[in-house]
Amino acid sequence: MTDTKVANTAEDTTRFDGATMLPAVDVIEDVAGITLYADLPGVSKNKLNVRVEADALSIEGEVDLPVAAEMEATHAEVYLPRYHRAFALGQELDRDKVTAEFKHGVLKLHIPKAEHAKPRKVAINVN
Repeated sequence: MTDTKVANTAEDTTRFDGATMLPAVDVIEDVAGITLYADLPGVSKNKLNVRVEADALSIEGEVDLPVAAEMEATHAEVYLPRYHRAFALGQELDRDKVTAEFKHGVLKLHIPKAEHAKPRKVAINVN
């Protein structure tokens, strides 16, 4: 994860933040931008919320594990039903062109670099 492009807004040295779980996140940077993968097991698409506001990216999801009324869990490791993760976005990222895919519990976000931040070739004039 790069310091200038996408940075955690909270010091997440533990797996839990208050009453929410911190999803595991991988951030990959290339010349085109940032691709972020967030693991959100148990979250359905309609319980997932991704927001970009000013310089912040926020991912929230609610775990939706159906249990029949007549059944009771004898052991449960998912005791916090919500995920939340927030990131500060660098100025070189184009917030208006964020794309998102959600498949098999993994959220994939692509945040392209703004045109002014992309590498460009400089023409050399010969006199």
